[in-house]
Amino acid sequence: MPTKAPDPVRLEVFHHLLAAVCEESGALLQRSAISPNIRERLDFSYALFDDSARLIAQAAHIPVHLGSAADSVHAARAAFSFEPGDVAVLNDPYAGGTHLPDITMVRPVFLGSANEPAFFLANRAHHADVGGAVPGSMGIAHDLHGEGLVIPPVKWRVRGETQRDVEALIRANVRDPGERSIDLEAQAASLALGEQRLRELCDEFGRDEVARYAGHLMDASAKIVRSVIRGLKPGTFRARETMEGDGTVAGPFRIALELEVKRDRLVFDFTATDDQARGGINANRSIVMAAALYVVRCLCPARLPTNDGVFRALEIRTRSGSLVDPIAPAPVAGGNVETSQRLVDVCVQALDRASSQRLPAQSAGTMSNVTFGGVTAEGAAFTIYETLPGGAGATRRRDGHSAVQTHMTNTRNTPVEEFEHRYPLEVASLTVRRGSGGRGKHRGGDGIVKEVVVREPTMVSLFAERHECGARGAAGGGDGKPGRAWVVRDGRKRRIPAKVSLRLEPGDRVRIETPGGGGHGRP
Repeated sequence: MPTKAPDPVRLEVFHHLLAAVCEESGALLQRSAISPNIRERLDFSYALFDDSARLIAQAAHIPVHLGSAADSVHAARAAFSFEPGDVAVLNDPYAGGTHLPDITMVRPVFLGSANEPAFFLANRAHHADVGGAVPGSMGIAHDLHGEGLVIPPVKWRVRGETQRDVEALIRANVRDPGERSIDLEAQAASLALGEQRLRELCDEFGRDEVARYAGHLMDASAKIVRSVIRGLKPGTFRARETMEGDGTVAGPFRIALELEVKRDRLVFDFTATDDQARGGINANRSIVMAAALYVVRCLCPARLPTNDGVFRALEIRTRSGSLVDPIAPAPVAGGNVETSQRLVDVCVQALDRASSQRLPAQSAGTMSNVTFGGVTAEGAAFTIYETLPGGAGATRRRDGHSAVQTHMTNTRNTPVEEFEHRYPLEVASLTVRRGSGGRGKHRGGDGIVKEVVVREPTMVSLFAERHECGARGAAGGGDGKPGRAWVVRDGRKRRIPAKVSLRLEPGDRVRIETPGGGGHGRP
């Protein structure tokens, strides 16, 4: 641990230098990938770790990825010994991953003649398909194997050489294998660039100086987080939230939190949460930590470096076999994208009771995941995955934003031109869902309406929440409107569940209306 007090100017310089490694390398991943999900929607993340797999720096990417990425590094380190040029790949939610479409790569960085890595680099990207029963790998399944190909930590590259047998195994189990291969190589290439930039930093400043200031940054973040915690009311605060269903049976599935605020530590106790579900709304402990980290980070100064120092003040308690600590092979496709949002809600609710900051009303609370997949008339497989934006919750100072991604995601929309050019799909409507935000002194943000016409036989899957109850308002503000979805065939409109997979024929339409955010204050 650092012993000499850091120079504050140099500390700020290293904060930006280390973050820049992640930002630049992430930009290369975006430019090198060919799937719209990575290149256009930016559904990927990048982070830097020290030799003990402690988070040093990250790019401003996706909270649910970054708060859980350290577990991937730990899993890869435990699986095998690394050599220079090696790259590990994994997606197993029970061995360092989150859900199967999120494929993580880990690269060690060796310096000089050292036998052990000095740093680790990791990136995680959501792939549009990783096999399983339905295109897009986000359907309703009763176990993990029905959701797609499970990849334990294995080596994608050995001493710089891509392992073609591993690549062939992955290609044989996914739709559109060409796209998967190129996106995976884009991930590997971005890790190589990160190593190059780290070497340049260590050449300029020395490895010891870089490591020393990485430690100083962690200590500085830990100090600030503890000061924020000391500003909360000490005590125990309870909160409850529910999931509406798991795709196989109706809910509610309860998420129960008991938050203990100590002098400089927060204990998030989820042990009273319901048992794991048969359908894929289970969330592993990595996702629970990511949600808690995100909410605590929101209470901190905007410029606070997010690193291992933030984790030091948090303790997570779960019960094995529960919705937030499932036992393999429980399905988890929606845990990463839907249950994570409800975990944020329950953490915000508990912290609001311990805080004088009067936190915002609830946001849409769902990523409204939708996938389309099939085979074109020319015989080519296609899959596309999207998360649809909703309304943000209003605050005591301003209205909530409309048509935005909130909380655990930070992605963009697929451009209509790309959507229609790449796939046999047509966007018939894409607009703001006016009036869907909750009323109040400050209104909740509105959701969106997206209507898509299919031009070839297509399997569509929707995995969403908040189709029964909308986002709750705060301080007397009104609730946002719940989401809704329909299929339109031959002019006839049929309501569909929030979690469903179904086959559409040419000319059919699917219409999705996403939830609005809650309002704040009495009108």
